[in-house]
Order: sequence, then structure tokens, then C-alpha cells
Amino acid sequence: MNLIYGVKDRPKAGQLILFALQQLLAILAATITVPIAVNTATGSEMSISAALFGAGAGTLIYQLFTKFRSPVFLGSSFAFIGPMCAAFAGGVSMSLGSFGLIVGAVFAGLVYVVIAIVVKFAGVKWIDKVMPAAVIGPTVALIGLSLSGSAVQSSVSATLGENGYIMGLNSVLCLICALVSLAVTIVCSVYGKKMMKMIPFIIGILSGYAVAAVFTAFSYIPGAEAMRVIDFTVFQSMEWLPDFTFVEMFKGANGLFDGTNVGAYIGTIAVAYIPVAFVVFAEHLADHKNISSIIEHDLLRDPGLSRTLLGDGVGSMVGAFFGGCPNTTYGESIGCVAISGNASVITIFVTALLAIVSSFIAPFVTFLHSIPSCVMGGVCIALYGFIAVSGLKMVQKVDLNDNRNLFTVAAVLVTGVGGMALTFGKVTITAIASALILGILVNVLVNLGNKKKKAAPEEGESSEKAEEDASAVCLAELGKLQDLREAGILTEEEYAAFRERAVEKAVTENVPGEDR
Repeated sequence: MNLIYGVKDRPKAGQLILFALQQLLAILAATITVPIAVNTATGSEMSISAALFGAGAGTLIYQLFTKFRSPVFLGSSFAFIGPMCAAFAGGVSMSLGSFGLIVGAVFAGLVYVVIAIVVKFAGVKWIDKVMPAAVIGPTVALIGLSLSGSAVQSSVSATLGENGYIMGLNSVLCLICALVSLAVTIVCSVYGKKMMKMIPFIIGILSGYAVAAVFTAFSYIPGAEAMRVIDFTVFQSMEWLPDFTFVEMFKGANGLFDGTNVGAYIGTIAVAYIPVAFVVFAEHLADHKNISSIIEHDLLRDPGLSRTLLGDGVGSMVGAFFGGCPNTTYGESIGCVAISGNASVITIFVTALLAIVSSFIAPFVTFLHSIPSCVMGGVCIALYGFIAVSGLKMVQKVDLNDNRNLFTVAAVLVTGVGGMALTFGKVTITAIASALILGILVNVLVNLGNKKKKAAPEEGESSEKAEEDASAVCLAELGKLQDLREAGILTEEEYAAFRERAVEKAVTENVPGEDR
């Protein structure tokens, strides 16, 4: 992957703020959709700004556990919408509302902690055997493809209240806004110069929003209401302060202290949350495999899967404590890294701080909430597409002439695309998780008794191959840096520094010490 900024790089202050805002916009739609969905289903009043605060706080925890080596943002998990609704619905004649959300998040986080402890002692070598590229590649592709329907649906609809328009003129205008956002994002990413090339999402979203605002202005003409794309009425009921979950947790908690049904209620919450946590664990692996391929560094080994799991688990607990929503690693964030070429962890850190600070700035949060789904849908077409393509790039490395790999990839793709979601009582195994599980089983089946080892290289072959690989890597890096200099993105001083680093990296990482 051609990265403009690596994991440890530090963009300039002005660039850093723009990069962080872009990351925030990329994860925004999914993060605030979760509390909205739960509110719609249960009649609750989960705070959108609190969910944004929780996502930022959870991400900071994740970064601390991963030693600031993983450029991943945590946001509200869609997989937990069902359990969250169950927490509000209650059981055994009880409903403890926000208290149930925190209890459920603790159970989900503990699952990650337990798995992390197991990984700490068992290592991660088993992951490569159980989930090789033939399994992980198509699974990552499915993550992007599974979101494609959401992006397309969003592209023809506006986020309006009771008077929302889905068909007719409104849907056509929404599609125009979506296509403008997508087109501007593509043009900026492909043909843009300097900063324009690195913040295509911000420019794309603002362009789509501007077009939507023009259509909405005409909608106030009598008889032209169907042209309304933006719901400006949200500014009339701005949420000035986040309603944190830990503050709301005791409201309506009737019977909490009498001990009558508390045990049974907590058991109900545990049954709702724990199985889903194992499902999200599978997505955790796939996301980290994906970002590892983008930054060309195995995060499951450094900082290690145990650390990423602890960061995700504890981050989910903290996120739910503030915003009610258990968090998870976001494919949107990974897609943003891939398209912008910015993998700087400091960007993720600033994004988390920006999410926390912005949760107290009511006009800003309300503006973000007012962005029509069609505008975000256009941008998400690119984001989700990059996730899918990242998975397909992993599949490229797989020998599909080998029937063992062919059957494994085929099982994952057909199961996932076919939407084989399984429901057992209150527990739903998503199509992606089902595809991953089946892929693992097929991979184990086709490789039973396969103990064939690779032939040892002839004397001198290893050294020559390493040198050839190092030369190829170095030339590719230098060519990329030359293009950036000619485009004006890099100054002469930056070019010289990056050039020296590219040569050193190519030699040290591709040639063994004794051959170096």
C-alpha cells in the first residue's frame, strides 16, 4: 500500500486537524445510527452526543492498550443493537434501562479479556493456520460487500422525520447529492493536488451537502416540499450536553435494590450479550488482518492480538459507560486510511479527542446529525468498496488452482453473499460470522493430513532472492516519493527524509542481517 504517512509519522498541525475531521466524518454515520436505531425500537432516549463521547473515550483506551501502534478507530457496534434493545426491554418483569446497557457491555468486554488471556499464552501462530488468506481475504471482502446495500439505500433517501420522502422526486434528488459526493471524492483522490488529495471525504461531503442545501431551499416554495433533502428542524432541539449512561443508569431502575429479580435480569442480559461478543471477535480479527495488509505490518504480532483484544474489550466497557454503546473496530476508519494514504496513529488519537470535545459543542454535533444519509451514502460507496477490494487483494495471493483454496474461498463468498445469518433464540450469528466459521471448517477439512513442507532453497538462493526483493521494494518506494514531490505534496526536505527512510526500510526489512 502506498502510504503518504506511516503509523509513526506526524503530519503538520493544520493537516492533522483536517485528517482527524475526515476520520470523524467517516465513522460518524454508523456511530450515531446505533443509538437512533435503539431509540426507534424501544422508545428510549439514548444520547447521540454521549455515543460520540463514548466512541472517542473507547478509542483512547484502545490506543493505550495497543501502545499507539494500531491506526484504528472504535465506534458503536451494530451487532449489539439487538442485545441493547433487550436490555431496555428487560425480562423477568424488570426493565432497568441504561443500567442494563452497562451490565451488558461489561459481559461483552469480559469475553474479549478472557480470549486475550488465552491468546497471551497460546500465541497467534494458530490464527494463520486456522484462518489463512483463503479464509480472511474473502471475509474482509464480505465486510465491504455486506455494507454495500446500506450505502446504496442511503444514496436514494434523506434523513428526515415523519415527512421523509423515499420515492419520487425526492429520491432522484437524493441520488444526485450522493453522486456529487462520490464524484467529488473520486476526483479529489485521483486528480487532487497536495491537501486536496489527502482529504477527499471532507470535500466530497461538503460538496454533497451544498447541493442538498440548494434543493432544500427550493422546497420551501409551496408545492415543492418533495425537494427537501436536509432536515434543518434538528437545530431547533439541539442537545447541549451529553446524557451520559452512567448518569441515567438509575432512572427507572425499580426493584434494583430489593433483590427480587436482579439475578434473573442480569442472567438475561448476559445471555443476550455474550454470544454476540464472540461474533464481533471474528470481525475484530478480520478488521485487523485488513489494516495489517494496508500498513504492511502484522498487528496481530505487534503490538499483538492480546493487546488489540484488551483494548477493544475495555474500550467497549468504557464506551458503554459513557454512551451506552459497546464499541468495535470500524471498517469505515480502515477504508479512510486506505483511500487517504494516512495511517498515522496520531491522527486517530486526535480524532478521538475531537469526538470527545465535539460532543459538548451542540451546533457542531447537530450539523453532523443534519448531514443527509444520501450525502454520506455517496461517500460510503467508496469507503465500503475499498474494504471489499482490500479483501480481494488478499485473495490475489491465494493459489486458486489448488482445489483446497478454491473450495475454501467459494464457501466463504457464497455463504456471505447469500446472507446465511443464523438465529438461535435471541442470538443471531451474522452472515459474515457464519461465512467465517464455515470457511474455517472447510479449511480444516481440506487440509487434514496435509503435512507437506516447502522445499528448502538452494544455497545462495535465499540471499539472492532477498536482495532482489529489497531492490524492488526500494525502487517502488522511490518512485512513489518522486511522484509526491512532483505533485507538490512533499517539500524537498520531506522528500529527502522519506527517501532515506525508504532505502533503510527496504534493506532492513527485506534482507536478513547476515546477508545485509
